[in-house]
Amino acid sequence: MFDFIRSNTRVLFFILLVLIIPSFVFVGVDGYRRMDEGANVAVAKVRGQKISQIELEAAIRQQGDRIRSQRPDFDPALLETPEFKQQVLDDLVRQRVMTAAVNELHLVTTDERLKRLFSTDPQFAALRNPDGTVNKEVLATQGMTSEMFAQRLRQDLSVQQVFRGVVDSVVATPAVTQAALDPLFQQRQVQVVTFPAQRHLASVKPTDAQIEAFYADPVNASRFKAAEQADIEFVVLDVEAMKKGITVTSEEVQQFYDKNISRYTTPEQRRASHLLVKAGADASSDEKSKARAKAQALLDQLRAKPAAFAEVARKNSDDSVSAERGGDLDFFGRGDMTSAFEKAVFDLKTDGDLSDIVETEFGFHIIQLTGKRGGEKRPLDAVRSEIESELRAEQAQKKYAEAAVDFSNVVYEQADSLKPVADKYKLDIQTAKAVTREAKADPASPLANKRFIEQLFAEDAVRNKRNTEAVDLGGGRLAAGRVVKHTPSRLLPLDEVRETVRGLLTINQAAALARQDGEAKLAALKAAPDTALNEPSQKVSRLRRNELAPALLDAILRAPTSQLPSFVGVDLGEQGYAVVKILEILPRDPAVADPERSRSQYGQTWADAEAQAYYAGLKKRFKVDIKAKAVAAASSGPN
Repeated sequence: MFDFIRSNTRVLFFILLVLIIPSFVFVGVDGYRRMDEGANVAVAKVRGQKISQIELEAAIRQQGDRIRSQRPDFDPALLETPEFKQQVLDDLVRQRVMTAAVNELHLVTTDERLKRLFSTDPQFAALRNPDGTVNKEVLATQGMTSEMFAQRLRQDLSVQQVFRGVVDSVVATPAVTQAALDPLFQQRQVQVVTFPAQRHLASVKPTDAQIEAFYADPVNASRFKAAEQADIEFVVLDVEAMKKGITVTSEEVQQFYDKNISRYTTPEQRRASHLLVKAGADASSDEKSKARAKAQALLDQLRAKPAAFAEVARKNSDDSVSAERGGDLDFFGRGDMTSAFEKAVFDLKTDGDLSDIVETEFGFHIIQLTGKRGGEKRPLDAVRSEIESELRAEQAQKKYAEAAVDFSNVVYEQADSLKPVADKYKLDIQTAKAVTREAKADPASPLANKRFIEQLFAEDAVRNKRNTEAVDLGGGRLAAGRVVKHTPSRLLPLDEVRETVRGLLTINQAAALARQDGEAKLAALKAAPDTALNEPSQKVSRLRRNELAPALLDAILRAPTSQLPSFVGVDLGEQGYAVVKILEILPRDPAVADPERSRSQYGQTWADAEAQAYYAGLKKRFKVDIKAKAVAAASSGPN
């Protein structure tokens, strides 16, 4: 994925060197040496060879650009998370490890195998030309040449060979699969007796002393705190803001119209009939000569009587589909037919005109033009507003790209106020009160962006009331904010939350009473296992949940069953307590676990586990060393 950057690091270095040399006069050689050393610090090593921080940051940016291009609504803040950085680094490490394994094991993918796979594998159908060669135009849209694609495919096939022996060694026999999956798909016949906490709510009356003790307990303190809040102001720079003040001249509109006239022209279509004398590409010279002679005779006949085209086509055309319609092909546009056929049709001027004999890969055609439509141009006045809007948006996009860096600089350099940047770009300073660390649900608001929220509640922004850095909101929008007033999180006075405390304490006490009832029942059942229960029995499994609480179902399926009936008690927290009597162990239900499908899935899971274990061994063999602190310091680039 990141081969290009890694392969061209030297080229990029020399380009940057040309730009950096003049700055040595001002900064000094030592400063640049320290900067270079910091950028090239190792974030990981594989077989003693380092993956530098600058390489990781380039990979993070590339991965981020790819994600943003596919999902414009993607939250850029996720690119700064430790999890994302670690995932990108893991990909880089894996590439290095697999390359080392391929080299050590001397795994080679031959040209013959490469060609055979490309020509036969359906997944490459979109990349193949009709003659089986590589479609270079399609590859170009993916930023690859045919040589790059071949190298990538060769590498992928070689890497697959690293795991092939391990994965193919997995044999999931029916007996092994059954032993492994029975605990997952096993069913149990049970009876469940519940003791809801709700039954005791009316009888529970917490005292003032109990309420005060519950409120004062540090374990409960977070329940009675007012969230940290901030009153803020913020500005948003986007393409719409850049449209202010943009005017489009009549000359610009005319130039755009003339340059893109095809966009405002209805595509021309032709209707034609044809007669085919078949002579395929595999026909001999003698067969082609006879076919051409027959076509010439039919053309001579039609030139004498053009109105008989439909009748002659029905009797003589080798295109059985169109022959039934007298050779009619209906309307079609440019690009719908083979090039020679298309040229002949669009060269005809008047309805009823006949072409000369036209040779294609199908044989010899005689074509008659039967209709024309399209080709009309929409006048400039009809599309003027449309063009003006497009030009305004185009210019605004350019202005936004130019302004984005300066916007970031202004909010940083004049950090005590948002007014300078608002005045410079004619932006409205917006406000919001009682903002918390919880992001809003409205995706249009900057307060829905986690990165922006983090910046607002950063120490410098809260304590010194300084502007946040410019944050990329995605979709061509930048935002910067400033805290006007900050209210830290605080414990609310008991008088304000007394009823809340009373409610929580009531539920806790009711749940405790329910637990006592349940534990007493559980002890009685264990003492007299044959005691009958009034509750209906039911089948349960991990796939047949019967609306049971997850904790209850998990306890049922974990309970020992060496002696039946067996019993288990489950604390359901504020919901109460449950006692379960396990009556019988049942085989798997084929309706919810098809044996063949389960066996296949288990085999795949086993193979994946073996591959992961083997990869872990390769990492150990090639001495993979990941520097956690260096990874954390890596950046995805400017917001």
